Amino acid sequence: MFLAVRELVFARTRFLLMGAVIALISILMVIMAGLSSGLVNDGVSGLQRTPAQAFAFAEGTKSDSAFSRSVVTEEQAQAWRERPDVANAALFGNMIVNAKTQNGTPVDLTLFGIEPGSFLEPAAAEGTALSGENTVIVSNTARDEGVNLGDTVTVDRLGTDLTVVGFTSDQRTFGHVDVAYVPLSTWQQIHAGTKAGEAPRADAYNEGSVIAIQGVDGVLPDLSAGDAAAGTASKTLTESFESSPGYSAEMMTMTMIKAFLYAISALVVGAFFTIWTVQRSREIAVMRAMGASTGFLLRDGLMQAVIVLVASVLTGVAVGLGLGSLLTGSGMPFALEAGPVVSGAALLTVLGLAGAVVAIARISSVDPLAALGENR
Repeated sequence: MFLAVRELVFARTRFLLMGAVIALISILMVIMAGLSSGLVNDGVSGLQRTPAQAFAFAEGTKSDSAFSRSVVTEEQAQAWRERPDVANAALFGNMIVNAKTQNGTPVDLTLFGIEPGSFLEPAAAEGTALSGENTVIVSNTARDEGVNLGDTVTVDRLGTDLTVVGFTSDQRTFGHVDVAYVPLSTWQQIHAGTKAGEAPRADAYNEGSVIAIQGVDGVLPDLSAGDAAAGTASKTLTESFESSPGYSAEMMTMTMIKAFLYAISALVVGAFFTIWTVQRSREIAVMRAMGASTGFLLRDGLMQAVIVLVASVLTGVAVGLGLGSLLTGSGMPFALEAGPVVSGAALLTVLGLAGAVVAIARISSVDPLAALGENR
């Protein structure tokens, strides 16, 4: 430990340069973690906050954008309700529409069709619950788009007027679009393409996008048995995230970028300590000739790596959090969450240490006789 600290002080310029590189990688890791969390919130926070354990889709529905492709019936929902391990099963509508506020401001909304008063209706943090046809509770983030309590929002092409009666307490978005909870019957009319003042087709009130399912006592029901009885294809709540538009592609892209980032970190640290070990070969040979054990030298080298990695990663994370706080609320899908940042920092440290271990292992091959050969 004493030798490791002395070398850090003696070659401080080199170690500071290495630490700066690791700190920059750590800053990028924090930004990437914030972007990943922000994309998840922006893409599926509406589903995350839905009190359902699973969704039953129409059988054979393609997984990509499955909510917009799927159509299920009340008979299928009833088949799920009859299951002994199902506490609640209700038709759930999902569709993205273009609309305008009463001031003419364009706004996109994801309509979640639910039965008023059911387990699917969110509590209104401001305003009232759904009280009748064409009322709507909107995500709190819709305020940024110019939507206010009491406003009338008109669905394009259909002319259906929706009155904003409440706001949720948090962000609820789907496919990067604010969620608006409407009575299921209103959603069914809009889904059927019924224009204002016209009567919907006869079977419109029998349809929904999916069936939202809750198990008895919070236990996930037997989805395979339920699908067999109702003729549906079920996914757990988490699995259903992939059915949000673009969610899978976004997550795969972010995962690939982070994987390259971690690999680069390990390679950079490994390359630095490889060069450092080669440059110290003479000193290491002298110490071995003086009786220093291989284990002592390996522990000394690893201690250097731990000090550099931990100090650099902590510095980078601190700077990254500061920069991330400036991005939060800037309109970019960005959210700082402790879990991803802590796990990312730990992974950077572990992988960097793994790269250092591979490099420092060269110490065991240094011949102590090389110290004597230098004087010849």
